[in-house]
Amino acid sequence: MAAQAQPDAPPSPWTAVARAVALLTAAVSVLLTAFAWPSVHSSVHDVPIAVAGPAPAVGQISAALHERLPDAFEITEVADTTAAEQLIRDRDVYGAIDASSGTPQVILASAASTAVAQTLNSIAAALNQAQSEGTSTGAAVRDLVPLPADDPRGAGLAAAALPLVMGGLLAALLLTRLVLGTTRRVIGALAFAVTSGLALGAILQFWLGSLTGSYWANTGAVALTIAATSLTILGLESVLGYTGLGLGAATMMLIGNPLSGTATAPEMLPGWSGTLGQLLPPGAGGRLLRSTAFFDSHDTTHSVIVLATWLTLGILLCLASGLRPRRPAATPVTTTTQPAAQATA
Repeated sequence: MAAQAQPDAPPSPWTAVARAVALLTAAVSVLLTAFAWPSVHSSVHDVPIAVAGPAPAVGQISAALHERLPDAFEITEVADTTAAEQLIRDRDVYGAIDASSGTPQVILASAASTAVAQTLNSIAAALNQAQSEGTSTGAAVRDLVPLPADDPRGAGLAAAALPLVMGGLLAALLLTRLVLGTTRRVIGALAFAVTSGLALGAILQFWLGSLTGSYWANTGAVALTIAATSLTILGLESVLGYTGLGLGAATMMLIGNPLSGTATAPEMLPGWSGTLGQLLPPGAGGRLLRSTAFFDSHDTTHSVIVLATWLTLGILLCLASGLRPRRPAATPVTTTTQPAAQATA
């Protein structure tokens, strides 16, 4: 006898359709806000630069900058060119205006931020215009720490911010689905961080030419960023389940990535958002990679501490979930059919 066909399930009520549409609308609105708001409201404010030269010249230039671009720069006054260049190499400032030789010179570090370098270039143009009214000598522009010739716009490093976050997120998602056991998941995440660091570092440095410096230091920066991201999400998932997985993914993707400042500079993001971004793995990882690639690993302490903190937190959450007492497995209930004779007795 042929099996009787199951009747088709009834269509969902229109209220369910309305809830789905509202949820999707809210989700896409959050995505747009997260990624567009920092870009639309980014501007130069409190960007650290140096002004070098005699006190009268330094005071005049500082006053002109404050008048032309109020609150745009946080100025450090130094005596000579050497001191200004050292501040740039140590990543204490993004650039400098050097008046120690009489004629102002603008010193850039495009590897630190192309956006800030463009702003300083506009200042050089303004100085040239002012100089042309009185003398024939204009302000020179010198890039002290340039980007690689193969990637003069820094597009590779800016584009790498999202894959670093996605790599950690995908690692956590796949490990939770494919691997059982807390220890195995943690070791898998660490192993993936090492292999992906080797692979992504090689692509960025040897193929795209977007990085310079020590390949091993760059690999370490990439690996530490991915490890901090993946283990944080793994730890949250191990404690909170799918809620933790969603919370970790949202934190890294919707907050950490847009506020990382990798494409511009943290100081150019609106309000407190740049500071917040540097306390999350995407922002700390992007800054660490710039330091290892272009600045001989100067100014890496803060970034390493932030990434190590998130990495440690993720491992501790994973261990805490492993220490929780497990519920005893339910004993399957078996039913026995009594013999017909006993049943009718």
